[in-house]
Amino acid sequence: MIKHKLGIRHVEAFRAVMSSGSMTVAARALHTSQPQVSRLIAQLETITQFPLFARNGNRVSPTEDAIRFHREVEKTFAGIAELESVAADIRSFSGAQLRVASTARLAGDLVVKIVTQFLAVHPEVLVSIHSGNASDVNDWIRTGVCDVGLVLLAGATPGINAEHISTLRYVAVLPKGHFLADLKEVTPEHLGGIPFISPTAESLFRSPIEEVFVDKKPPRIVAKASLGSSVCALVRAGLGVSLVNELAARDEYKSGGIEIRPFSGDIPITVSLLYRPFLAQPRLVESFSKIAKPVIESEIASIKRAIG
Repeated sequence: MIKHKLGIRHVEAFRAVMSSGSMTVAARALHTSQPQVSRLIAQLETITQFPLFARNGNRVSPTEDAIRFHREVEKTFAGIAELESVAADIRSFSGAQLRVASTARLAGDLVVKIVTQFLAVHPEVLVSIHSGNASDVNDWIRTGVCDVGLVLLAGATPGINAEHISTLRYVAVLPKGHFLADLKEVTPEHLGGIPFISPTAESLFRSPIEEVFVDKKPPRIVAKASLGSSVCALVRAGLGVSLVNELAARDEYKSGGIEIRPFSGDIPITVSLLYRPFLAQPRLVESFSKIAKPVIESEIASIKRAIG
C-alpha cells in the first residue's frame, strides 16, 4: 500500500471543497477533474486518519474534525500570504533605508537631483544624506556608516571601491580685471611668481596642483583655503588667482566678481561613486547607481557648456 504524504495539492483540494461544498465545483475552480479532487480528498482522509466530509448526492458536508482542520489550514495560508506580502515589501524596498555620503559641494545640488529621481522610483525608501569633506566620506563608506558615496577624486582611494563616472577639468579663476584675463588660456608658466590662493594641506587636490609646477617657477602663495567657495571668495577679494575644478568655478562664477579661463595643466579629477570594499553591492545601491550615472553625466556636460 502506498503511503501518501501531505502535500499542497491535498490542501488546495480540501480548501476548495470546504469553500464550495461540492467536489464538482471545486474541480472547476482548480482546473482539474472531479475524480482527481475525490482522489485527493480520499488520500487526505487516509493521511489525517479521520473522515472529512459526509457525502449527500453532489453535495458534501464537512465533519467537525474537518472544520477544526480547516481553521488550522487557513491560519497556515494566512501566514503564507503574509510571507508574500513581506517578499513584496522587500522587492519594492518598502521600509528600507539608503545612506548617501557626499562632499558638501555635491550634496547641495547634484545629490539632491539624484535623490529626487531615485525617490520617484522608490518612494518607500528613506534616504539620508551625510555631507562632509572627502576624508569624511571615505571613512563613512569604508566603515559602513553610509552605503554609497559621491565625491570628487584626484587619485586612488585605498580601501574603497570607486567607480569613476565623469571627468572635470581645472580652470584658472581670476579677479575681475586681472591682466591674465586677456588670455584665452592660462598655462602654468603664466602663474609663476604671481599671488596665488592654494588649497590647504588636508585638501586632496593640493598635491595634484603642486605637481603642475614641478620644474617650473611656482606661484607665490599668499593664502590657503580648504573649500572651493572659500578659494573663489579670496580671489574675488583680489588677493590672488587660483585653480579650481569646473564645478566650483561654475557655481562661484554665478555670484560675479571672478573671471574663468581654461587651464592647460593636466590636473586629473573625477566625479566618482564610492562603495564599500570587498562586498557585493545591495540591490538598493545598484538601483541608486543606475539612476545616478546619467544624472551625473548630464550635469557635468551642462557645467562644461556653461563655462566654455
